[in-house]
Amino acid sequence: MSIFDLNFIDNELKKVSPYKTKEIDSLCKRLIKEKVDVSFLREYCLERNEYHRIYFQVSLAYLNYIEQFKFLEDNFEYLQDWWHVDQLNQFLKVKDFDFLFNKAKVYSNSDLVFVRRLAYVLFIPRFVYEKKNFFKIISLLKNDNEYYSIMAEAWLISYLAMYHPEETYDFINNDDSLKYNIIGKAIQKICDSHVISDKWKFKFKELREKYKNKNE
Repeated sequence: MSIFDLNFIDNELKKVSPYKTKEIDSLCKRLIKEKVDVSFLREYCLERNEYHRIYFQVSLAYLNYIEQFKFLEDNFEYLQDWWHVDQLNQFLKVKDFDFLFNKAKVYSNSDLVFVRRLAYVLFIPRFVYEKKNFFKIISLLKNDNEYYSIMAEAWLISYLAMYHPEETYDFINNDDSLKYNIIGKAIQKICDSHVISDKWKFKFKELREKYKNKNE
């Protein structure tokens, strides 16, 4: 595996300016093909979005899924924005739901807000389709006061509603543990969806005031 330096990356980036995601991904694919070691980017990855994407995308490409999660855990301190987290799923090779669920259980209790966000984003979209996963995924949800974790939980609930509207409706209707700051955002995302039917949107809207009043 070849080792390069920051000047090399900067020179490569100049060739793909103005740094659109498609061009950055093409550069990453070439670096992966050439087996470039981008570990030197670790200390710089928070300086530029391009460094961050290259560091994670290229590094993760060389690893199996168990090694990938070890890499993520070793680099949790570099997940400091929503896009740091939300880009990761496309680079992960994991197909084992139980492995992912057990990781998410740990991450959802992290002191780091963007690690908690990761716990929920990991399931979107690939693991929300199957109904057998529904109750395990929903069990991960918990109250949170941090915006980026709240929004990830709401996002996950809205995805579950796309594929399992009845189960999601029953969960919201019967749950009395989650605060309105999460459920209210989830219902908003459900109502904004182009996939969920108007019939279900209306039913979820009816729950909004009921849930809000129940939490007061």
